[in-house]
Amino acid sequence: MMILSGTASESVAEDLSKELNVPIINSISKRFPDDELYVRIHDDIKNEEILIVQTTYPDKNIMELFLLQDAAKESGAKKITVVIPYFGYARQDTKFKDGEPISAKAMAQLISLKADKAITVDPHKEHILKFFTIPAFSTSAVNEIASYFKDKEIDMVLAPDKGALNRATKASKIIGCDFDYMEKTRLDGETVEIKPKSLESEGKNVAIIDDIISTGGTMAKSINQLKKQGANKVYVACTHGLFAGEAVKKLKNAGVEEIISTDTIQSEFSKVKIAPCIKKVLTNTNI
Repeated sequence: MMILSGTASESVAEDLSKELNVPIINSISKRFPDDELYVRIHDDIKNEEILIVQTTYPDKNIMELFLLQDAAKESGAKKITVVIPYFGYARQDTKFKDGEPISAKAMAQLISLKADKAITVDPHKEHILKFFTIPAFSTSAVNEIASYFKDKEIDMVLAPDKGALNRATKASKIIGCDFDYMEKTRLDGETVEIKPKSLESEGKNVAIIDDIISTGGTMAKSINQLKKQGANKVYVACTHGLFAGEAVKKLKNAGVEEIISTDTIQSEFSKVKIAPCIKKVLTNTNI
């Protein structure tokens, strides 16, 4: 087995190389003056099993993945497994109006054309795995994120909504604390209260854990409300830190103690490595 790294996921590829004790393929990706992409594999990979590691966000990284897949095929790879730390377009998983694409399905089908298996981390909804026309698997970074919090004296883990309660439940068991989810209650025509469904946050250190932080608006409101309700420290963590626009500014202005994300998308907040959870699914699926 050998690892072919895309430029969006070099740190994940390096970690996987160490975890699996397999080499990283010598390759190059560069842009021509007209911004078209050029990739080339320098090593001999004929009859090898290849793991291509590439986050498909933003859009330019999708094209890089497609070309890496084709380069691996053209170079005679025996088997190609695509590891997608963050699967861009995963949230566009249904059609609401006539004329719309199901973007997650379109991307999955295109990736499937030149791959034998696919793996992604904490997809927004598990059903997107069915969009692939090859065997597709997911893994979760909840264990790794929860382990990061073990020395933070966390009293309570919160899910941002009821739908994400399972994530908070798992994390709380690892940390050894209570768990709950945030519930919105409309007090009047202009006022909405956001607070834990059952538990009190006063005087407590709270960790809100979600799969994605994009614009940060909802998360910032939750932090603000928890602080008003007397929470001591409020941490926010996610698997995929998009931090679009002024998301970080919103979180900091709301009074966040610390922002934590994994390295599915590399940023200054990528404090949790996902290679261990990818290794688990690789082992469990006998890839």
